[in-house]
Amino acid sequence: MASAVVRCVGKLNSNRTALFLCDMQEKFRKTITHFPAIVDTSSRMLRACQIMKMPVFVTEQYPKGLSHTVPELGDLSGVTVIDKTQFSMCVNAVMSALPSEIDSVLLCGIEAHACVQQTSLDLLEKNFQVHVIVDAVSSRNPVDRMYALDRMKSAGCWLTTSESAVLALLRDASHPHFKEVQKIIWEPSLDSGLLQPGGREPSGGKL
Repeated sequence: MASAVVRCVGKLNSNRTALFLCDMQEKFRKTITHFPAIVDTSSRMLRACQIMKMPVFVTEQYPKGLSHTVPELGDLSGVTVIDKTQFSMCVNAVMSALPSEIDSVLLCGIEAHACVQQTSLDLLEKNFQVHVIVDAVSSRNPVDRMYALDRMKSAGCWLTTSESAVLALLRDASHPHFKEVQKIIWEPSLDSGLLQPGGREPSGGKL
């Protein structure tokens, strides 16, 4: 009798998942569409993953010229913060520090069509499951973001929302950290058009 084929459906397990936070730096504050909203959402992801004791990696693209991670992202004490010049987060300093049991990555940050997309493709090539948090990624140009999400989905990434990902990690209301994380989920979020159908705001507004 032939063995059953196990279908990969992108389920998350907090023991096998890491959070990647890509290049949310001061220099980008005024140029990235909905920058405050994506930082706010990424901060929620950071706090939830820290509560669940998941590995977190933060990168900074050429910090000498682009400054450092914005303080609104949250408490990065104990978090690996790595500077880089290549666009992908998959630099040796990140990949060598990634625990061997990790097989899935949650990906947030900027820019969707550059560093986020290249990180996602590198991770897919390394056989990681990649979950792009769509309400936590953006670009300067909304069209770049839209096509980058299409590109990443076509390549094999899972597109999901911050709340969906966090609930998937918890899996059960009996999870020991459920009530603590639930408080983060219930916090009012900054309004943006990042979750509109098709990635557009009503009446033709920006992403």
